[in-house]
Amino acid sequence: MLEDYDHHSEYYKPDVERSKTLEHDGNHYVAFLRFRRHKVITVVLNTTHDVHYFRDSPARAHSRSSATKISEVENTGKSDEREKALGKDGGFLWRMETWWRMEEKDGGVYIQSEVVSLTRDIPTGLGWMIGSFVSSIPKESLAFTMEATRKAVLAKKQSVGAN
Repeated sequence: MLEDYDHHSEYYKPDVERSKTLEHDGNHYVAFLRFRRHKVITVVLNTTHDVHYFRDSPARAHSRSSATKISEVENTGKSDEREKALGKDGGFLWRMETWWRMEEKDGGVYIQSEVVSLTRDIPTGLGWMIGSFVSSIPKESLAFTMEATRKAVLAKKQSVGAN
């Protein structure tokens, strides 16, 4: 399910608006994800991720994802939609590393996810408006991602059991 990037926009909506596998070779993926986050303001980001999966044992696996491109999108959905130039954006997210660890145990799967995300300084005068937005997003996004992953895995398990 984690490797199914073509369907991440279904598993992780509304946070992931679009998703696509760009390259796939064995346990290596390059994936495109368009993130949308609304909280006071709406931020849309086009991102590209370099992802490697590793099988540590029959019951354990892990992955590492590095965002290789993060671009803020302006005028989303309009004819003049475009990516802002790097350094000319709001700086809401400019680096992201993600690690997943999975272990099959006790009749289920335990998942641990760690994300390091970096933002740029909030422009002077905007701290009152977007400070809480920037600081609360990582925790909310991680909680949403873990719950959405659980729901997607359970739905996939039920559909396999029904067939």
